[in-house]
Amino acid sequence: MTPSTHPSIPPDRADGRSSFVHLALIVTGVLGRIAPLTLLPTWAALAAIAGWPWQTLRLPAIGICAGFVIVDWAMLGLLPVKQRSWGPVTPSLLGLTLVRVLLSWIGAWLIPNAAGLAIVAILNLLLSAAATYATWIEPFRLGVTQQTHHPPQWNESTPPLRVLHISDLHFEGQSPREDTLLAQVAALAPDLILLTGDYLNLSSVYDPTAQAGTRALLAHLHAPFGVYAITGSPVVDVPGHVPEIFAGMRLHWLDDEAQIIQHGAVRIYLLGVRTTYDEARDTAALQRLMQSAPPDAVSLLLYHTPDLMPMAAELGVQLYLCGHTHGGQLRLPLYGALATSSRWGKKYEMGLYREANTTLYVSRGLGMEGLGAPRARFLAPPEIILWTLH
Repeated sequence: MTPSTHPSIPPDRADGRSSFVHLALIVTGVLGRIAPLTLLPTWAALAAIAGWPWQTLRLPAIGICAGFVIVDWAMLGLLPVKQRSWGPVTPSLLGLTLVRVLLSWIGAWLIPNAAGLAIVAILNLLLSAAATYATWIEPFRLGVTQQTHHPPQWNESTPPLRVLHISDLHFEGQSPREDTLLAQVAALAPDLILLTGDYLNLSSVYDPTAQAGTRALLAHLHAPFGVYAITGSPVVDVPGHVPEIFAGMRLHWLDDEAQIIQHGAVRIYLLGVRTTYDEARDTAALQRLMQSAPPDAVSLLLYHTPDLMPMAAELGVQLYLCGHTHGGQLRLPLYGALATSSRWGKKYEMGLYREANTTLYVSRGLGMEGLGAPRARFLAPPEIILWTLH
């Protein structure tokens, strides 16, 4: 599968600018159009630069770097062949190679002898292992996170309600992750399914094959109380294409709308707010919907990002489900997410948060961004969340 491209990727801010993360995606997307074989002199030059400070050990150091470049190239190039992911090789290969050059120079500076070069080789081997894990293994370790919520409106005569939250499919092609998702949904048999946006990979937004694959995937989702969905980032869930993906499906699209779900004696007021990157507009939409909320109903907000959390807490939303951050997608031990694309940075990067009477859950989602970004997850495995309300 070769995702089709679009001549321009719109900015991800209402003022017409792009965030740092979005700009990096665009730049790496341009770089991804260059075939790695075309840059053969570049790889050779970087290997030579890696070996330069080693003096008498210069040739072995060059050989170590060049050998790992070849390994990286093969590891990344096989991903689409094995239908794991479909990202371009060049940006990720360049990133890994630059890290290897840096390791080589640091090693030559600290321990400029054979022992130091051996340590550099070991560090390169560990980097290869981490990169392989992040691209071949963790993106497909789809887990089910169990959560419970106890709304005050619930009484002993009302049975529990099992709600499955799915976010950030970022469909690019049928991979083992999508197969696992369908198997898990069938096994869990939830009462209600909620989707919080970003259905296509950023590289595949305008690809008819990916659009059809997304429709086929969503068509498998069924639940007794229905499947409800909102749209995600405007640059991913493009207004002109989302209606086509949802058309004719047994799926309720909440586009700045609310729906009351009756469950025994309990009413659930399900709000769906469209993400536009215009904070004032989205906040006003949430306020309008909450003004119509029945006072005795459980309020459950679907919004793609965690950016409305302060207002949701102020308005008394009980449960707020979102995604968008991917948990950072690439995380460091102890520090966590390197970037989240949220206006709040790392404040709501993933998982469970509580403010006032509002419970927020930020899903790590399933897929990965697209364009030239690495099709990788590290310490942020994909998840779906099964909520039990009782």
